[in-house]
Amino acid sequence: MTGREWRPPAAYVHGLDGPTVVVPARVAAWLERTGNLWELRTRHRGADPEVDSVLVALATAAAIWRQQAGISSDHGTDQRKQPETETGSPLTTTQAAHRLGITDRGVRAAIAAQRLNAQRVGDQWLIDREDLEHFRAGRAA
Repeated sequence: MTGREWRPPAAYVHGLDGPTVVVPARVAAWLERTGNLWELRTRHRGADPEVDSVLVALATAAAIWRQQAGISSDHGTDQRKQPETETGSPLTTTQAAHRLGITDRGVRAAIAAQRLNAQRVGDQWLIDREDLEHFRAGRAA
């Protein structure tokens, strides 16, 4: 699965001995980032070995997805050479629009609708590269 196909919730539930949910790596990265799974994993370490294993598996899948996407897992910064900006710096709406193949206005509309995370700095919006990758994958689905 490329992460671009939409699947119904039932497609992620498997198992004969009891239901098991399969979590795509990009979704694991999103959960880890927005759900603060690192803190959860640290706070409850050792309380339940199965929970520990699942949280470590989610973190591993998230790290692999970030590596394949060229995003550093420690700061959410892109490690690939970026001609239009410094490596690791957030993107402006114009840069994000160029990467997404949409207009600057479309990016600002996604921010306003809270579909794309961004931080307002002065008179411009800055978008983290990992947030942009999640938005891109969500649009493709």
